[in-house]
Amino acid sequence: MSPEYFQRLSRYNRWANQRLYEASGSLHEITFKKNRGAFFGSLHGTLNHILVGDRIWLARITGSESEIQRLDQILFEDFGNLQNARTAEDAKIVDLTDALTEEKLESILHYKNMAGDPQQTRLDMVYAHLFNHQTHHRGQAHTLLSLAGAEPPELDLIFFLRDA
Repeated sequence: MSPEYFQRLSRYNRWANQRLYEASGSLHEITFKKNRGAFFGSLHGTLNHILVGDRIWLARITGSESEIQRLDQILFEDFGNLQNARTAEDAKIVDLTDALTEEKLESILHYKNMAGDPQQTRLDMVYAHLFNHQTHHRGQAHTLLSLAGAEPPELDLIFFLRDA
């Protein structure tokens, strides 16, 4: 996979997150945080988890420390702060993918999993996982929006490509 492929996915990712957060921002806080039986409970828990996953992987990619302790960690109780953090994280992801080269994508990333066990994965597969993880949980968030009575936005890649 080429750097351009991941660069496009990073921009799609940012676009989809913006649309998802716009729709989520229309909800009352009680509705946003209501446990609807999803894997991370609520829309609030699901959006926090997506950010948690991104922060874990970006720390591994950049060789920095992550403050994440658990996959269900709530990083932000307030929607506005969560949205601002999401916007900043998406900008970091775009910047990181813009700096990718074919050689870097073929390199092996050495890191530790949440249990502290050493792991190694080709960087292109790490990026593939990063974007797939987001898409997976955005799908859950999309359903949670429907259950909350909000109009979920179109998030399919083809709509992004048509907007671009």
